[in-house]
Amino acid sequence: MVSEADPAGLRIVVYSCHYCAYAAADLAGVLRLPYPAALRIIEIPCSGRFDLLEALHAFEHGADGVMVAGCLEGDCHFQAGNLIARRRVTQARRLLAEIGLEPERIEMTNVSSAMGQRFAQVANQMVERIQVLGPSPLRRPPG
Repeated sequence: MVSEADPAGLRIVVYSCHYCAYAAADLAGVLRLPYPAALRIIEIPCSGRFDLLEALHAFEHGADGVMVAGCLEGDCHFQAGNLIARRRVTQARRLLAEIGLEPERIEMTNVSSAMGQRFAQVANQMVERIQVLGPSPLRRPPG
């Protein structure tokens, strides 16, 4: 269950693998577990599909944070997609630091389709972290 409007107006883009993480987000909703409205969940076939450019585009277009959610390590439906995604998130963190953004604005998490509660927990932790960091300095004012 997505909680009511985000009071801080934060935007967090979640690239979520179809088989596990997206199903976990759906399960969190079915179980009516509250997770922040700041999340914008984008379903992708596999977390290995996540690309560094996608993260940069998200930040360029106003995201305050990016989360990549994939299958549990060792259980990827595409063998090593989640390991590839983790390496790409590590690259993105280094790049964010180089351009002056906090590397904590991007995170990788692994959940199975039965882990709705864990998905909600990780989502809430991500939003709390971004609230401390504040809005992205790349976000353009409305208008």
